[in-house]
This record gives sequence, structure tokens and C-alpha cells, in this order.
Amino acid sequence: MGRTPSERDTHGHRASRPHRLAGRPHEGEGVVSLDSSGIGKYPVSWPSRAEQANGKTSPEELIAAAHSACYSMALSHALAGAGNPPTRLETKADVTFQPGTGITGIHLSVRGQVDGIDAAQFQSFAEDAKKNCPVSQALTGTTITLSAELA
Repeated sequence: MGRTPSERDTHGHRASRPHRLAGRPHEGEGVVSLDSSGIGKYPVSWPSRAEQANGKTSPEELIAAAHSACYSMALSHALAGAGNPPTRLETKADVTFQPGTGITGIHLSVRGQVDGIDAAQFQSFAEDAKKNCPVSQALTGTTITLSAELA
């Protein structure tokens, strides 16, 4: 059942994604689905995170996708709020996974086309978005680096 707008505002939004291990769970085979959007189910496996993707995704790839999307939204919102909406933002998140250790770092790279600001201002907005993006905040404890370039 849906919540009223005021309930959504006070309670926030919760996203949950089911994951099912099938076949040989000890080998890390499973499926993750994106139910709220209905855009699909994606096979995940241990080899896709530690060796070769072979047409499967990994938790790290999903984190990279979520982080780059969230970061782009945060940066775009901040730029637009300052009166300089971006014409284009291209963001990539590289998540480094080391078997036996875990995620050892994330590197965000962004290239933006924004009228009315210089490279130093863009860098400042980019750093602020990195710090304030909700996914970055959720990943506190992981080293997140950034390279930002104004096109």
C-alpha cells in the first residue's frame, strides 16, 4: 500500500533488493533483481567479482553503478542550485575489489560541460558532491578518490 506524500517525506524511501543463491551456493552463484524498476534480473557469481565477468555482474559493479548515478545526481543538483545547470556530465566509478580483503577503494571520475564556471569552481562542486552524495556517505570507511575535468 502506498504512503501519502507527507508520510514519504518524513519516512524517506527504502529500497530493497532480493538476492537468491541457486545451484551451487558455495560457489557464489546467484541472481539479483531490480524489482522496483522492473528492469531485470542479473546473474552474479564469485568469478565475476574475483576473476572474469563472463556475462555476469558483481556486487562491486552494482555499487559502481549506484555510486556513479548518485554522484551525478548530487553534482547536477548542486550546480543547478547555484545557477549553473550542467549541459552534460559523464561519470564513472571504478570499484577495486581484492579477494580476501574486500573493497579497497573507489575512484570517481567526472567530466562536465557547465557554462558560467571555471575549472577550479567545477572541482569545488565535484569535491562537495563526492562528500555529500548519499552513496558516498553510505560507503564511509572506504577510500574514495576523485578526478574532475571541465570540458
